[in-house]
Amino acid sequence: MVAVFVLVALLIVALLGGVHWYVWRRMVRDVTAAGGWPRRVGTWAVIALPLLSVGALVSGRAGAPFTVQRVLAWPGYLWLATLLYLTLALVVGEAVRPLLLRALERRARRTPPPPPAATTTSATTTSAAPPAATASATETVTAPTRAGTTPARPTPTPAATATSGAIATTAATPTSSRTGTVTDRPNATDSPDATSPTTDTPPTTDTSPHTATASAATAPATATASATTDGTTPDRTPIPDGAAPDAATLDAATPDAAQTSRRLFVARTVAAGAGAVAAATVGYGTYSVFRGPRVKRITVPLAKLSRQAHGYRIAVVSDIHLGPILGRAHTQRVVETINRVNPDLVAVVGDLVDGSVADLGPAAEPLRHLRARDGSFFVTGNHEYFSGADAWVDHVRELGLRPLENERTELPGFDLAGVNDVAGEDEGKGPDFGQALGDRDRGRAAVLLAHQPVVIHDAVRHGVDLQLSGHTHGGQLWPGNYLAELANPTVAGLERYGDTQLYVSRGAGAWGPPVRVGAPPDITVVQLASLHA
Repeated sequence: MVAVFVLVALLIVALLGGVHWYVWRRMVRDVTAAGGWPRRVGTWAVIALPLLSVGALVSGRAGAPFTVQRVLAWPGYLWLATLLYLTLALVVGEAVRPLLLRALERRARRTPPPPPAATTTSATTTSAAPPAATASATETVTAPTRAGTTPARPTPTPAATATSGAIATTAATPTSSRTGTVTDRPNATDSPDATSPTTDTPPTTDTSPHTATASAATAPATATASATTDGTTPDRTPIPDGAAPDAATLDAATPDAAQTSRRLFVARTVAAGAGAVAAATVGYGTYSVFRGPRVKRITVPLAKLSRQAHGYRIAVVSDIHLGPILGRAHTQRVVETINRVNPDLVAVVGDLVDGSVADLGPAAEPLRHLRARDGSFFVTGNHEYFSGADAWVDHVRELGLRPLENERTELPGFDLAGVNDVAGEDEGKGPDFGQALGDRDRGRAAVLLAHQPVVIHDAVRHGVDLQLSGHTHGGQLWPGNYLAELANPTVAGLERYGDTQLYVSRGAGAWGPPVRVGAPPDITVVQLASLHA
C-alpha cells in the first residue's frame, strides 16, 4: 500500500512539474530576452507559486498555525485554479499559433516592398567634367568664348551662390603642390585658356565660374558617398533587439528578421491572450463563490409519501467548507439565504469544515440562527474526519443542529434517516444502513441524508425513496465534472436508480481554490410531492 502511495505521489509530482515547465516555456522563455529581469522574475514566480500551493495543501494536516494556513491559502490555492485555465488556454493557443503565423506571412507577401532610397552616382574628375553634369550640378549656363575675347562672367544661380562659401574654403585648402585648370565649357578648343600650359603656382582662392562649377560638381558625389557607404541597405529596416514588433515592422523587415519577429509577435500574442483568459475565468469564478449560493428549487414526487406531507420543503445545503479562506461571513450568507426561503426542514449533508473546532468554531457560529419548522439536521462528510469528527459533531449539536449518526427520526408523512460518511470507516464509524433503516416501516416514505452519492446502491437495497447528497461540488472547476463522473454515479441533479431517487447538490462553498467555473454554488429547496394529493 505504501508503494502505491509513493508511486501515485511521484506521478503527481511529475505531472505538476511538466505542466509548470510548459507554462514557463510559453509564458516566460518564449516571450522574454535571456538574462533580462522579466525572465528572471517569471522564472522565480514559476518556482515559488507551486511551492505555495503545496504549502496550502499540507499545512492544515501538518498542524501549522491557522494564521500560516491563511497566508499560504490565498496565493497557493488561487494559483492552482489559474494554472488549470492558463494551461488549457495555452493548449488551445498551440492550434492558433500556426494560423496566426500563416496569416502574417500572407500579409507580408501581399504587401509591396518599400521603394529603394534614391542614390546618386557622381564622378569627381581632375581633368574635365561632362558639360551636362556640370550644368545639372550647378545650374550655371556659361556662354561659349571666342579666341581673343574676354569670357562673359556667368550669372550664378541660387544653387551656385549657396555653395560659394564651401568653394572658397575648398580652394583655400591645398591638396597638391600643383593646381590644374578644369575646363567645363563647351567648345573648349575655341578658348585660349584651353591650350595654356599648367604652371606651378601657390594655392589661391579662385571664385571664377569654372572653379565654382568644378567644386559644385564634386560636392554631390562626396555627399552621396558618405550617405550610401555607411553599411545600411536603404530598403531594409532593422528591428531593435527586445523591441515588440508590430505588423508594419514585420512587413518591412529583412526576411530572416521578419520571420523571427513574426514568431515573437505570435508568441507574445498567444501568451497575453492565455493570461487574460485565465485571469478573467478565475476572477469570475472567485466572485461567484463570494457572492454566495443561489437558491435552486426542484419538486420530487414520492409514491409512498402521505398526503399530509405533500409540498413539504427541505433546504439542502452541502459542502460549506469553512476554512482558511471561507469564514464567518460565508456562513452568514448561507444562513441568510436559507432563512429567506422559510423551509420546513434544513439538511446539512456534510463537509461543513476544513479545520479544527478551535480554529473554525467562531466561523460556524451563525449556524445557530438557522430557522425551520422541524429543525436542522447534520450528517458528517469526509472532511469532518480530517478535522476531528467527534469534536465537530458535539459542536454542531451545541449550535442547535441535530446530528444523525446512523439513525433516523419519524416526521409527519415520512422517515428521515442519516448515515455517517464512508471516510469514517477508518475510525470504525462508517455508514451503517442496518442500524439506520433496518427496523423501520417500509410502508412509509424514507428520505436519507448521506454525504457521498456512492452509497446509493445501499440505499436502494434498504428501500430508500430519496437520497440527498453532496460531495461532488458539481465538478467545481470545469472540466472537473468529467473527472467527478468517474468516481460518482451522479455529479449533480436528480436521477433515478430503480425505485430510489438520488439528488446531488453542487454545494454552497468550495474546497481548495475559492473558485467555481461551470458549477455555481447552490442551496436547493427540495419540495416533496405526494401521488395521493
